[in-house]
Amino acid sequence: MKKYLISTFGCQMNEHDSEKIAWILEGMGHVSTDNREEADIIIFNTCAVRKSAEDRVFGQLGELKDLKRRKPELILGLCGCMMQREDIRTYFLSKHRHIDLVFGTNNIHKLPQLLQRHMETGEVIVDIIEDTREIEENIHANRKYSYKSFVNIMYGCNNFCTYCIVPYTRGREKSREPQDIINEITELTDNGTKEVTLLGQNVNSYGKTLEFEYNFTDLLRDINKIDGLERIRFMTSHPKDLSEDLIKAYGELDKLCPHLHLPVQSGSNKVLKSMNRKYTREDYLSQIRKVRAINPNIAITTDIIVGFPGESDEDFIDTLELVKEVGYDSAFTFLYSIREGTIAAKMEEQVPEETKHKRFQQLLDTLHPIGLELNERLIGTTQDVLVEEISKNDSTVLSGRASNSKLVHFKGSEDLIGKIVKVRINNVKTFTLEGNLINMEA
Repeated sequence: MKKYLISTFGCQMNEHDSEKIAWILEGMGHVSTDNREEADIIIFNTCAVRKSAEDRVFGQLGELKDLKRRKPELILGLCGCMMQREDIRTYFLSKHRHIDLVFGTNNIHKLPQLLQRHMETGEVIVDIIEDTREIEENIHANRKYSYKSFVNIMYGCNNFCTYCIVPYTRGREKSREPQDIINEITELTDNGTKEVTLLGQNVNSYGKTLEFEYNFTDLLRDINKIDGLERIRFMTSHPKDLSEDLIKAYGELDKLCPHLHLPVQSGSNKVLKSMNRKYTREDYLSQIRKVRAINPNIAITTDIIVGFPGESDEDFIDTLELVKEVGYDSAFTFLYSIREGTIAAKMEEQVPEETKHKRFQQLLDTLHPIGLELNERLIGTTQDVLVEEISKNDSTVLSGRASNSKLVHFKGSEDLIGKIVKVRINNVKTFTLEGNLINMEA
């Protein structure tokens, strides 16, 4: 049997795509390996969102040149977002002659035919679908975990934020049929999945391409009815499409986790307009107030970009003030970096790197004390934790996620992995909670 290795860069969408690629390859009789030296097929699932991910792919591809010389029968494939961009695709193929196979985000299901064509002809096979993904419901996935699963509910993006390359790499929005999603989650639950994370570039706009009236909240309500499923999460959620109906769902659906990841990106109306985000800081803050009115204990997380072109000191102060007003549990923070092919890349008034880094540190200095204070409020509480793994530093310590998505460490045995247990919190740090397992049988 041939052995395969998949290296994944980027977001949860890419991670789930890699699970699908693994399922296809194992259906062809191949087996997984973590050792490049013994692999017969190596596939890089790439990300185009950040330059750093792109650079890592370039570096690792270079490292494989010697292996390809020693093992000329090795098949080296590239897929994912980077491959959807013709300029990057052309550059890769011109600089790395050891590449055998290139496909994109929209045609993963064609992998068996593409591999067969390469093996029959020995030629470099390039197969890219430029627009909307072909939704193939017969493709399953080799799930990394049995107890929690990613589930795509839609593909593509219609938003065209000026800093983002995703609409150009993953195509226009297209929603899966709700019954297909429900069937997939039902099957997962029957096989032990306790928690699903619904994936889409903008889950709030789910349903707009369906031929009947059915929206994201309708989908959540139907998923909430699935017997055996215990938790529902979703990402990513765009503020401009966050509906009153979805906000109310946080008070109605018992399986919907009390956590909302709502990327704000900036607290400045001027910058938000330049980003083409299509909401104001006032709109955003109003949404936060409504969500907290429904569930005062909900955890709110976000994404923030520092140093977007034209961001002034006053604009950045607006962001800091919004952070204080919202009181985020945590945030993914990014230094703006130019992405060729986006509108923002051509903007004047690029912010100097030194200024970006200074503001970035100020942002962290504002965020971290808030996150710690919110965690301290949880001392003495009991959290339901889905146990995920053994600590890499201490084999007697387990890690898992509370329903509010906070990472919890506690002492316990390996047989608890995949179960939801109760943990009493007795100590906290900025990013983690620590506690003791409550023995419910005592």
